[in-house]
Amino acid sequence: MTTRSPHLAEPVPNPAGQAPEPVPGTPVPASPRWARPALLVLLLATAALYLWDLGASGYANQFYSAAAQAGSASWKAFFFGSSDAANSITVDKPPAALWPMALSVRLFGLSSWAVLVPEALMGVATVGVLYAAVRRRFGAGAGLFAGALLALTPVAALMFRFNNPDALLCLLMVCAVYCVLRALEDARTKWLLLAGVCFGLAFLAKTLQAWLILPPLAVVYAVCAPTPLRRRIGQLLLGGLAMVVSGGWWVAIVELWPAASRPYIGGSQHNSFLELTFGYNGLGRINGNETGSVGGGRPGGGGGGGGAWGDTGITRLFTSDMGGQISWLLPAAFLLLAAGLVVLRRARRTDAARAAFLVWGGALLMTFATFSFMSGIFHQYYNVALAPYIAALVAMGATLLWQRRSRTAAVLLLAVTVAATAAWAYVLLARSPQWLPWLRWAVVAVGAVAALGLLLSVRMGRRLSVRLGRRLAVVAAGLGIAAGLGGPVAYAVNTVGTPHTGSIVTAGPEVKGAGGRHGGMIVIGGRGTGPGGKGGRANGGTGGPPPGQGPGQGPGRGQGPGQRDGARQNGLGGLLDGQRVSAKAKAALRKNAADHTWAAAAIGSQNAAGYQLATGLPVMPIGGFNGSDPSPTLEQFKEYVRQGKIHYFIGGGMGGGFFGGGKDRNSSTSSDITSWVEKSFKKVTVGGTALYDLTRPVS
Repeated sequence: MTTRSPHLAEPVPNPAGQAPEPVPGTPVPASPRWARPALLVLLLATAALYLWDLGASGYANQFYSAAAQAGSASWKAFFFGSSDAANSITVDKPPAALWPMALSVRLFGLSSWAVLVPEALMGVATVGVLYAAVRRRFGAGAGLFAGALLALTPVAALMFRFNNPDALLCLLMVCAVYCVLRALEDARTKWLLLAGVCFGLAFLAKTLQAWLILPPLAVVYAVCAPTPLRRRIGQLLLGGLAMVVSGGWWVAIVELWPAASRPYIGGSQHNSFLELTFGYNGLGRINGNETGSVGGGRPGGGGGGGGAWGDTGITRLFTSDMGGQISWLLPAAFLLLAAGLVVLRRARRTDAARAAFLVWGGALLMTFATFSFMSGIFHQYYNVALAPYIAALVAMGATLLWQRRSRTAAVLLLAVTVAATAAWAYVLLARSPQWLPWLRWAVVAVGAVAALGLLLSVRMGRRLSVRLGRRLAVVAAGLGIAAGLGGPVAYAVNTVGTPHTGSIVTAGPEVKGAGGRHGGMIVIGGRGTGPGGKGGRANGGTGGPPPGQGPGQGPGRGQGPGQRDGARQNGLGGLLDGQRVSAKAKAALRKNAADHTWAAAAIGSQNAAGYQLATGLPVMPIGGFNGSDPSPTLEQFKEYVRQGKIHYFIGGGMGGGFFGGGKDRNSSTSSDITSWVEKSFKKVTVGGTALYDLTRPVS
């Protein structure tokens, strides 16, 4: 008996006992009874993984935790995404990613769990939406496989337990893709409108990165949607309008709001969100010309030439810095994307299965190319954006080939994919030679057995017994999955078991040779450092634990002997993580705090964040994240001091505008303020903290 595939020239054999191949492009049948319980198990397991010992990371990135605390205390700070409740300056991103954390803190009080649990729940939701997107065309098994692959991706296990904007961005990107795929089924306008809303909200999480995958998705819909071309174009325009409205309302309010009565826009040099969007957070990320950033506004190298943020090129995401974060299944995703498009090459224009490969594949290729060649600021954790695309393509491609496993070509490609994935896992694991040294050999051995078993299953099924060949194929497939996931699972478990704090965090164990250039300074890889490291004071700060945690219980936990504080060695203490605040310093800042708008001011947002989280009081971050924003000016700061709005100036940190100001400034505003304070007010050391009482001048 044979069934003819609409996408193959010849009939596809259908051995006895094997279900006929589904026709791609037609709705999948109702999910089997086991699908919902299996999905529930997947979601509960994901929640357990992401919530496990979550409080060990303390406030994680104190820069965003302080903004969440500010938003919980002031609705104005909530709306603008201010770093402090007195609204001196915003974070260098739009505020959408802060809103869930701020609401959680407002409801449950300030704690590590209140800040981080919303991020973990976003991870669970992302897994669920990815399951739904893949299931509709490729069945419940493929959806579960995709969800599990995403949940176990090391960088996903990192970022869904951390409080950077990437968690919300990832969730909204998967929701947008889901809506586009639904629109491609029957060309309903409402799904494109919903996709536009997702893209608009994602813009309010991380500006232009949210629109990175727009071009391939729009092209796929314009070509493949089952409706006349004129209507397709009209629908895309309506979706674009929905995107502009859902993302632009906040931008319009901020730009029209009088600058004197709103916080300064952090990350910009001229107090403009549009400047921030298209400069520091936009084109500057591509060409490296990020005025006021850690790179100091210097273009980075491209085409493998290197720059302030490391070498660029097609192999960038496979290097020691990046490989263990995301690239475990990247070769498999590329292979299976190509295989899916070949298998479905003869499908009709509106075939939804092929459109799914084009959508997920276009998103992967666009993001991969941008990350590989961008010369501006680029951190390892950005790669979480790739995780859903890789998971979807691997699950879809493997399912498509598995349904055709009676064909030699399909089994051969599955075997090659398994072998290549195991071989690449061996390379990645070998970069951490002292960590689980047996694992790389086990992975490559199991992968080889799985590949051989897949090849033998076809021969055995044809010459000996169909049932025996089928059983061998199932066993070999199970071994192949184990080989492919062995490395990522180990990395993910290591990630979950290690606290992460600071601005630059990475998943997995210490990686040999994983150093990175940050602002022209080498940051040594390893635990407790920048690239390639994490744990405890992950990136050179001295972040204190949340209230109620003593020494060894908060962010300081997890930093063992031999770990190097790379950021502090380079003079960046307070740039990459907050400060540990003593009880005496906290008491001093709280004394008479009600008489002042700001309990203190400090250079840089991370410096200020540590004191703000410790006291719960507004602390002005002079110069924003890098200490290089002209906020406030020296004249404004003097006026605040004259009016008694600022009680203390906190000395130390980055030494005042470490990276300097904009290109048109000879000296930074923060340096000028520091110099004026040091000359005009007496320094007193309280609990190891240098404080200048701004209510008591020297003369």
